[in-house]
Order: sequence, then C-alpha cells, then structure tokens
Amino acid sequence: MNIERLDVLSVHAHRHAALSDVMRLAVVDELAIGDKSPGELQSVLDLSSSLLAHHLKVLQAAGIVSRRRSEGDRRRTYLTLSDPSAVVDAQPGLSAGRVVFVCTANSARSQLAAALWGQVSGIPASSAGTHPAEAVAPGARAVADRRNLILNDKLQSFLPTSDADELVVAVCDNAYEELGDAVAVHWSVPDPVRIGDAHAFEVAYDEISRRVGALAPRLIAS
Repeated sequence: MNIERLDVLSVHAHRHAALSDVMRLAVVDELAIGDKSPGELQSVLDLSSSLLAHHLKVLQAAGIVSRRRSEGDRRRTYLTLSDPSAVVDAQPGLSAGRVVFVCTANSARSQLAAALWGQVSGIPASSAGTHPAEAVAPGARAVADRRNLILNDKLQSFLPTSDADELVVAVCDNAYEELGDAVAVHWSVPDPVRIGDAHAFEVAYDEISRRVGALAPRLIAS
C-alpha cells in the first residue's frame, strides 16, 4: 500500500476515533443546528469546562469543529461545525410557524438565507436587519442572479416579539450579540459586504446554503 493511501486512511481513522465518544457526538449534534460559544455549549451539555475543552480539542484536531472569533465582540469565539458529514442523524427537534433570518443590514446574508429557505421548506420565511441598509448589496444580488434566487427589495427592521411560533435565526455575530435571547439559532457567517469581492459572496452563499439544508429537516411546522 502506498504512502498516499496510508495517509488518507490515517485521516479517516483519526476522524472515526474522534466520533467514537457519545459526548463528542452530542457536541456535533448541537453544532449541526447552529454555532455556540464554549460557555453556551458547556451549559447545554452540562459539562465541566475542562471536559468540554478535552472533547473540543479532539474534534478540532480531527477537523470536525473549528473556532471563529466574533466579528462583533472580538473577545468572543464561536464553535462551528466544519465537517457536516460528521452528523449522525438529522432528527426533527424544533418547531415553528415561520422563520425570520436576521443580520445587521438585511442586505446580504439574511436575504440569501430567506431565499434559499424558500427552496427547501414549506415553512414561511422572511428576513430583517437590526440596522437595515438602504438597498440589497450588489454582491448579494449578483450571486443571487447567478443562482436564480429572488431577493426581497424591501429591507426591513427586525422587531422582537413574544410570539413563540417565530424562530429567529441570526446569521451574523453582531445581530446575535445585540438581540440575545430573542435569537433561537445563531450562524456565525463572515460578512461578505465587509470583504467586498465576488468570492466572499460565493463563500457566504455556499455556507448559508449548507446551513439552511441542515436546519430544514430538523424543523417541523407548528
């Protein structure tokens, strides 16, 4: 057996070993829905900080989980699932009558998320911003045109409600940190408008598409 083949098998063995622990599978399952800070994950899974740190170290070494520094509060980091194939089974666990995707300006990420959601789920979706811009970002419109997505020309402010039927998904760190408990799911998607080039919008589109595809099977209409 050649060296290259052995290297590939070694990577697979490392990955399988990382997923052989029930708590590490629980971490992966949590992150399949949305990103969490280490503290949030520790609270959800009822793990000590040292034990969680151990499990995260194993998952990061296997390339399954990665960390992102918040684009808002730079003191925060969020854990994200970098290998979606590690998810064992996508069982429904959330219910909603509608989904609202929120970012800061409502000009790119939330717009793309709402449009993509409409392709995979019958649950109604809309988008909004905590501080809406005046228009959809040209880069977002361009990537939407390439993918035959229709974006909403009317940008709107997000108004938190007490409606339990509404699932709020923050697709940026700033919106998540501003809205707090009003958010049910957080996706730490880097801001393509800040970067500005076409590649950044393609990367954002691909990541949002993957995340929409992961959340939709877990959400049932209420």
